[in-house]
Amino acid sequence: MAKPLLKSRTILEPFAQFNPSSASIRSLALFSKSDFETLVYVGTVSGKLLLLSLQSPSFDSCSNDNDENSENNVDERFRFVRHVLISDSAVDSIHVFGEIEKVLVVSDGFIHFLDLELVKSVKKIGALKGVSCVARRLRSIDINEAFSKLTVGGGSGGDASGGSSFLQRLGGGGGGGKVNGGGVNDLPIDDGCVFAAAVGRKLILVGLVGRSNESYDSVAGSLVTLREIACVDLVKDLVWVNDSIIVGCSSGYYLCSCVTGQCGLIFSFPDLSSIPRLKVLKKDYKILMMVDNVGIIVDTHGQPVGGSLVFHGSPDGIGEMGSCVVAIHSGKMELYGKKSGNCVQKIVFEGGGRGNNVIADDEDGTGKMVVVATSTKIICYLKVPSEEQIKDLLRKKDFKEAISLAKELHEDGEITKETLSLVHAQVGFLLMFDLHFEEAVNHFLLSETMQPSEIFPFIMPDPNRWSLLVPKNRYWGLHPPPAPLESVIDNGLMAIQRAIFLKKAGLETAVDDQFLLNPPNRDDLLDSAIKNLIRYLKLSREKDLTSAVKEGVDTLLMYLYRALNLVDEMESLASSENWCIVEELETLLNDSGHLRTLAFLCESKGMSSKALAIWRILARNYSSGYWMDLTKTNENSHIGVNIISGKENAATEATRILEELSDQNLILQHLGWIADINNMLAVRVLTSEKRSHQLPPDEVMAAIEPKKTEIIQRYLQWLIEDQGSDEPRFHTSYARLLTKSALETYGTESQSKQINDSEPGNHSIFQSSLRERLQVFLQSSDLYDPEEVLDLIEESELWLEKAILYRKLGQETLVLQILAVKLEDSDAAEHYCAEIGRPDAYMQLLDIYLNPTEGKKPMFKAAVRLLHNHGESLDPLQVLERLSPDMPLQLASDTILRMLRARRHHNYQAQVVHNLSRAVNLDAKLARLEERSRLVQINDESLCDSCHARLGTKLFAMYPDDTIVCYKCYRRQGESTSVTGRDFTNDPVFKPGWLVTE
Repeated sequence: MAKPLLKSRTILEPFAQFNPSSASIRSLALFSKSDFETLVYVGTVSGKLLLLSLQSPSFDSCSNDNDENSENNVDERFRFVRHVLISDSAVDSIHVFGEIEKVLVVSDGFIHFLDLELVKSVKKIGALKGVSCVARRLRSIDINEAFSKLTVGGGSGGDASGGSSFLQRLGGGGGGGKVNGGGVNDLPIDDGCVFAAAVGRKLILVGLVGRSNESYDSVAGSLVTLREIACVDLVKDLVWVNDSIIVGCSSGYYLCSCVTGQCGLIFSFPDLSSIPRLKVLKKDYKILMMVDNVGIIVDTHGQPVGGSLVFHGSPDGIGEMGSCVVAIHSGKMELYGKKSGNCVQKIVFEGGGRGNNVIADDEDGTGKMVVVATSTKIICYLKVPSEEQIKDLLRKKDFKEAISLAKELHEDGEITKETLSLVHAQVGFLLMFDLHFEEAVNHFLLSETMQPSEIFPFIMPDPNRWSLLVPKNRYWGLHPPPAPLESVIDNGLMAIQRAIFLKKAGLETAVDDQFLLNPPNRDDLLDSAIKNLIRYLKLSREKDLTSAVKEGVDTLLMYLYRALNLVDEMESLASSENWCIVEELETLLNDSGHLRTLAFLCESKGMSSKALAIWRILARNYSSGYWMDLTKTNENSHIGVNIISGKENAATEATRILEELSDQNLILQHLGWIADINNMLAVRVLTSEKRSHQLPPDEVMAAIEPKKTEIIQRYLQWLIEDQGSDEPRFHTSYARLLTKSALETYGTESQSKQINDSEPGNHSIFQSSLRERLQVFLQSSDLYDPEEVLDLIEESELWLEKAILYRKLGQETLVLQILAVKLEDSDAAEHYCAEIGRPDAYMQLLDIYLNPTEGKKPMFKAAVRLLHNHGESLDPLQVLERLSPDMPLQLASDTILRMLRARRHHNYQAQVVHNLSRAVNLDAKLARLEERSRLVQINDESLCDSCHARLGTKLFAMYPDDTIVCYKCYRRQGESTSVTGRDFTNDPVFKPGWLVTE
């Protein structure tokens, strides 16, 4: 994307002028003697060299002083010092060598040397004749560029020939002949005085050797030729940077090397009438080559860099002013940006385009001054400081041009990054007062130095808590002090109305034409301003700010959210980590009815008591209104949309706070109203695992209303099951509550369960039925008092619960009666008998089956089933004694026969086991006898399996695995473990016998 075209601006301003009378000026040169004085050398057509002294005051007084002296021919700041006659011909060029305090003048084809003050005699270098132009060697600041050290008599290369002759001894007497010098090769060359002179088709490289630091009257050194380079054509202009010499001839431009002496064509002129002109742009040491009215910028290797500059005419002279190129022609001076190529300033000289104009810029390349010689006077122009250029554009409300200029100056290194940030902030403030709020905030965000506190006055009028944080910096004084947005908008609308009136009267105004054609609405402007300030403050929260500024940013951000009634954003900010000041927002949010936001804010600041009080007020003041909870919305064809009440929403938020608190008084204070709204939430508060210290159970039990049995039950259940409480009183209380609830819901629990399943809004804190939980608890806990619970259900039909309680009390008969007769659960009765573990328990159960109470008929089938399952463990005689005469004969005979057969079978089985045991015992004895009577033969070659010593006549032992050891190893090993590591206690050896096989 192309950069916006910069409008005309003021870069140069006239500072001083001098009237040289009737002298026609041919050349100019500048030399900064000090920070306050600049020497101006003026070469005339008549061969004179004038020395002028220019005083350099501060920029602030430039314009005023110039206006006072503009009508005078002689400016007090431009002072004539002296002049000297060089020759009878024009002074073609002037070069100042500040390092050696010499001035080189080219006139009449010769080179002349003078001192800086022109007080000494002129030294003419007679050995060089026909010199057309001279270029001193410059060294760029780029360390990657080659800068070769030249030597005297450096040999030849290409068309070059070495030279070692003296041209002139500067410090000695006269004489301009060529002097052959012996031993010159041993003298060092002064880099401060090396130049190239064009003589016809040759380039002669000249250097200074033997210069001392003594006074001018002593030997100041001698000039010697370093190299001669042959060119293709007559040399008309040249420049020398580092090792590259660019030569301008009639046919084109050539690149020569001062090291090798080789020359190559850069490009040729399309028209032989073109006049070559070269200019070193010392800011970055690039070379400007002119072809008619087109300037091409190249590097030291002749390669184009950047774009071309197209001038309005063929320039008479070229200068450099920072990031601009200065061209003079036809009685005017124009400044062109190097990068953009646009003409940014034009100055017309008095007297029009008569005569030839000459320009010179400062030799050090600082770009602060240029001197122009017209046909009537010499004028010194100073560069307007970069900040003043930007200010001028801002005063004209050319904001885009000002930003483009600031960016360009920053890229060129003329202003710092901090200044660029300041310009962005300044533009942002100006756009704020011009009612362009979105663009203003965009520039605020681009400024890295602007502090968020600088926009605080737009939101909250002074004085306020953060007034001292606002920097007392009005930048460049181009905008009024920040004021509340309403005042800014009202003043801006009044300015628009005045501009419309002036526009009708035919007067121009600085107000945006868009506002003039379509005046904005105040409400729309205020809405835009608030939204964009919100955007800026939200992004500012990500910066590294001081705590005081963070407090101001978040608090004022909440102000702006409230102004637009952005409830979601307010609650999001309040509930997240923030730096808001509650004292500043409490009244505001209270009066506007944003109590939810205030509650979230108090919670985030650790003010839990105040937050809970607000939620309590909200829960109390909600009437029949409802809150839509999007997270709980369940779209279903049968259920529809789930909507929770505002009261429950408030209770939910209060519960979330209380779940993390350990303050007993505060929790119990708010437990009541939460329980009135939702029992489940109250239970969440009491059973929360998030708090560091749990509440004292006694205090909690005392605080819960007795009628809230469901909450008490769930709390006791949590204490016992989750917290592992072993307090008997809590177990007893829980059992009593479960029992009472079971008695109340007895007979209707199944129906209630169906209703609960069909109504999603009916919340229950229990996942199982009451009787099921009661039965499980009565069975699992041994810490409650069974008698207290039994007293409650003594007259009820809760037979299983009674059985569990009688079991706890050890009343086996009552348990069996309930299981067998009341519940008719034979499996449970038999299982209980198995738990008792005595045979008489089964006999007792058989009696209950055969002789039931309460007028029931004997339970013959159950009795037969019992005999079938456990008859073998019963005494047949006792069974026969207890059989009822009324029992059917078939059932009794089958049962008795089965018992007798089982009894006989057990008898036979016992005999078999007895005989087998005797056989095994006998077999073991025989095997032991065989082992003890076994003979082992030992000879002289027999060795101990452990220490491998010969046994001979030693005592030895043999293990069951046939390993033999000496008695000493046997004592060490023991009799249960052999040498192989086998432990016969845990891993015995079985050898085949008549009964036992391996």
